[in-house]
Amino acid sequence: MQKTALVPYAHLPRAHHTHHVLTSTVDVFGTAHWLLADRAPQPGGDALPFDALVVSVHPGGDVELTELSAVRARWPHLDRLPDGGFVVAASRARRYEDADQVQVFDALGRGTSSFSVGDAIEHMLVDEAGHIWVGHFDENPAGIRRWSPTGHIYWTSDGASIPGLFDCYALNVSGTTAWACTYTDFPLVEIRPDRPVRVWPNQVRGAKAVAIHGERVAFYGGYGEEVDRLTRGELTEASVEPTDVGLLTLPDGHLPGRRRAVSRGSRIYVQAEPFTAWGVVDLSS
Repeated sequence: MQKTALVPYAHLPRAHHTHHVLTSTVDVFGTAHWLLADRAPQPGGDALPFDALVVSVHPGGDVELTELSAVRARWPHLDRLPDGGFVVAASRARRYEDADQVQVFDALGRGTSSFSVGDAIEHMLVDEAGHIWVGHFDENPAGIRRWSPTGHIYWTSDGASIPGLFDCYALNVSGTTAWACTYTDFPLVEIRPDRPVRVWPNQVRGAKAVAIHGERVAFYGGYGEEVDRLTRGELTEASVEPTDVGLLTLPDGHLPGRRRAVSRGSRIYVQAEPFTAWGVVDLSS
C-alpha cells in the first residue's frame, strides 16, 4: 500500500518539554499553539481554576508565550482569535448551563468573556472572522454551530438538511468556510454562512480529518485497521469519487499511534504522542 509521509511542520521548543501538554492546535493562519500546565489533570478531581501557558510557534519559527489566568477546562480545546486572544473550551460540560465552559482571553491572557455551547465538543476551530465553529459528538444532538466570541449563535445545522448528522467526525475551517464529514452517512458537507449548504455523497467511512483543494479532497482516518488510512478523491457534481487509498505516516515512516489531527483548507496537520511536534500533508503541494 502506498505510503505518504507527513512533512515536519512545527515543534514545541525543548525548554517547555517539562510541562504537561493539555492540548495543541494549528490556527487558521498556520500558527501552532500548545496549551501547557505544570501537571496533568487528575481523573475524578475537581476542575479548579489553574494558570496555563500557551506557546505559539509561527510559520517563520518565531516563538510567542502567553500566560492564561484561571483556566477552568480539564480536557480542553484551544484556538486563537484573529486579535491575538485565545479561546479555551471544555469538551465536557458538567451542566448545559455551565457559564464557564468556553473561556475567551485577550492577547494579554486576561479572561474577557465566558459562555456555554453545550456538552460533547468534538471539534472547536476559529475562522478568519473570529467566529468559533463547534462540532459535537453523538452525546449532544446540536450537530455543528458557529458562535461569536461573546456567545451569540450565528449559524446552526438545524434545518440544514445534512443527512444522518449524529456526530461531527471531521471538521475543516478555512477562511470563513467550514467543511464537515458526519456520522452516520459520512457525506462531505460545505458550509458557507451566506449560502445554502452543499452535500456530496461519500463512500469513505469513519474519517477524522478532511482536506479540500479545488476539486480534490483527502480523508484521513477510519475504523479499526484503517485508522492510518489516507484516501484521496475528486469532487464531481454528484458525489465524492475516491481515486487512491494509502497510509499516512510520521516523517520517519512510522505510524503515529495516539494522535490528534486538525484540518485547515488543503492541509491536514497530525500530531503524535508525546504531542510536541506537528507534521502536515498538503493537497496543494
